[in-house]
Amino acid sequence: MATLDKTAKVPGQTRTGGQAAPDRGKRFGEEGGVLNVFSHGFLAVWAVLIVLPLGWVVLGSFKTDAQINGSAWSWPESFGFDAFGRAWEKGIGGFFVNTLIVLAGSVTLTMLLGSMAAYVLARYEFKGNRVIYYLFVAGSMFPVYLALVPLFFMVRNLGEISPYLGLNSYAGLILVYVAYSLPFTVFFMYSFFRTLPGAVHEAAMLDGCSHTRAFFQVMVPMAKPGLISVGIFNILGQWNQYILPVTLMQPTTAGEADHSMLAQGLVNLALQSGYKSDAPALFAGMTIAMLPVLVVYLSFQRQVQAGLTSATLK
Repeated sequence: MATLDKTAKVPGQTRTGGQAAPDRGKRFGEEGGVLNVFSHGFLAVWAVLIVLPLGWVVLGSFKTDAQINGSAWSWPESFGFDAFGRAWEKGIGGFFVNTLIVLAGSVTLTMLLGSMAAYVLARYEFKGNRVIYYLFVAGSMFPVYLALVPLFFMVRNLGEISPYLGLNSYAGLILVYVAYSLPFTVFFMYSFFRTLPGAVHEAAMLDGCSHTRAFFQVMVPMAKPGLISVGIFNILGQWNQYILPVTLMQPTTAGEADHSMLAQGLVNLALQSGYKSDAPALFAGMTIAMLPVLVVYLSFQRQVQAGLTSATLK
């Protein structure tokens, strides 16, 4: 007669105690069915809240005033681009170009100066290091609304030194954008540079690299995910900025060129209509303003996610 092997492994039991052992093969969160349903449901509602207004604005640019006033949720009768042409002729094209010019200068300077400052604060120890770092952190928590009045007079005084730095000037707004975006950029990149291996930097210095060459040729390529992530945040924040252009980008003399930004121009477009509304043109202008940032984010969403998680994984 065959004997029972007491050492045989029984499913759900251990060899010694006979109690169920946890299934280590299961992934984290597989047993939390209720939590997964709640989280997926919340994400679905959030997606609807984001996608529905965007779709409504885009569809509104293909309607007529009668259709929009009759039923805001009706489907367009035809898909023509007349509203986009009217919006462009009413100044959206100029506002779009103004925003691109300012953004090209401000984002470039912000990323260059912010990454250099964060690198020095993260990799070099010197007297006052922590004080400077905490000043940047404090600057990221300071609301810009409290500085609008002194900021206006400061930029106006800069205009007395050079007209290219004063009110209604590209350079003046670029400097303000850089100062406004530097604290967050330094705070973000400081944490990222702290996670990079110091052995690579030491090897570069032993090979004869200068500090400048080691930064641009060794550390910056390693910090590419973080640079892309914070760069996208700066592009989104500066592209959608409204309160600063309204304060600083107003023509100061008669006949001076209008250098309004895109968000500011959309408000001007709505106010200029007066009693004769052109809602399709306004929706078309909003669509033109949304498309670049949507394309940028969708194109670099993987890099943004990698940059946000790489510091934690390292």
